[in-house]
Amino acid sequence: MSFPAPPPASADVGVVGLAVMGQNLALNIADHGFATAVYNRTASVTEAMLNAHPGGSFGPGYQGRGPGSLVPAASVADFVQSLRRPRVAVVLIKAGRATDAVIDALAEHMEPGDVIVDGGNAHWEDTARRESALKARGLLFVGSGVSGGELGARFGPSLMPGGDREAWAALEPIWTAISAKVDRLTGIAIEGASAGRPVDVPDAEPCTSYIGPGAAGHFVKMVHNGIEYADMQMIAESCALLQGVLGLEPAKIAEVFREWDTTELDSFLIEITADILAQADPVTGVPFVEIVLDTAGQKGTGRWTSEASLALGVPAPTIAEAVFARAISSQKDLRVAASTVLKGPASPTYKGDKKRFVESVRRALYCSKVCAYAQGFALMAEASLEWEWDLDFASIARIWRGGCIIRARLLHTIAEAYAGGGDLPNLLMAPTFASQVGEWHESWREVVANAVAMGVPAPAFCSALAYYDALRAPRVSANIIQAQRDYFGAHTYERTDQPRGKFYHLDWPDPDRPQLEVT
Repeated sequence: MSFPAPPPASADVGVVGLAVMGQNLALNIADHGFATAVYNRTASVTEAMLNAHPGGSFGPGYQGRGPGSLVPAASVADFVQSLRRPRVAVVLIKAGRATDAVIDALAEHMEPGDVIVDGGNAHWEDTARRESALKARGLLFVGSGVSGGELGARFGPSLMPGGDREAWAALEPIWTAISAKVDRLTGIAIEGASAGRPVDVPDAEPCTSYIGPGAAGHFVKMVHNGIEYADMQMIAESCALLQGVLGLEPAKIAEVFREWDTTELDSFLIEITADILAQADPVTGVPFVEIVLDTAGQKGTGRWTSEASLALGVPAPTIAEAVFARAISSQKDLRVAASTVLKGPASPTYKGDKKRFVESVRRALYCSKVCAYAQGFALMAEASLEWEWDLDFASIARIWRGGCIIRARLLHTIAEAYAGGGDLPNLLMAPTFASQVGEWHESWREVVANAVAMGVPAPAFCSALAYYDALRAPRVSANIIQAQRDYFGAHTYERTDQPRGKFYHLDWPDPDRPQLEVT
């Protein structure tokens, strides 16, 4: 199909890439009263979208803006010319070379001061490269995390924009309007959006804010996804423990999770897990989770988070363990073969109070989740120092309270911890979390001990507890490692009785082994 060229400067904003995420975000923008230009390389996709959402589909508008509309374009040139200046074009396509190609095509037709927004799951280093290249051409670039999946894009995602502040000024009215909303005082997400009727509550707090310059937005989105990996893994381990230690059936675990969703663990992931556990397979009638093959996929953002933690020297072991757990899950044939060879506990039976153990798992899940968040925020803190992003961690936590996959009651508490002022070297040291984890760590240890004793793999729980114990230990075993390094590689060591920064080496081959001060 060939669309007539739209009138010049007839659209407020444009979206390129009309797969599910792109279409849903464009419809969300139109619902909020913006004339939205749409372009897809395959014109039939654009045509189908217009047929499904003809003029008049976008309701009464939002905060007095009036109804929005879709403005189709048959070419990149027509698309760009349809946008009012400063032009704002949002790209939502598969990350990688395809994104580069679309950005280059847009840039050929755009003018200095125009804005290109990459809303895909781009690697943050690609974002930094793209911003630099476009800046040389006088164009502004925003790398924005978009979290919430298909429904979030349609009715209110969490949005994490990074880039030039001038670019954010052009994008801010749109991102603020279409993002998820939470109650300003409680942080509880405001639900109820539907097609043509967005959430329109006076004084609601939007789940978006300027993150920082350069690639800050996509880096923060990457860390969000790393925490998401850990959160999902720990919830899965909770299910495995309740089933493997206590023998609970999925329907009973669903009841447990529904109860947990009324406590500190209240979250989107707990809510949907309860729903999943209660679901019967439509083909066989058995519990749905028993039909799903135990091999989890991944798209790379958890691995990117782990790679960044290694590169910056920030420990994020629980996030890494969640990535490794997905990797070993994919080795299904190996695990099946190994199960006939490798020995485990002989017919273990739990002999304690089952109700008490369920509560211990709840506490262990909470403590482990706090550790995963602590690791993610520590990673962002180091990146902020390294690249001078000046990240606002209270603001980031507030953005994540609605719309995104890890939205949870816990994030309101995290936001309050960072908003309290003063330097918080680690989230676990905030008084609220130090007190709660300090009260519950014995339950956490009980769960990990039972997992080990009964052969139920719980790598994220174990890793989180080891992180907590290492963090609270004034002296760890690294003295042995550093002594070994000095022995075989003359890598030097510092002394406990001398100021930090003074280095020494033992002359190990010399029978007397004299100490040498290294300058």
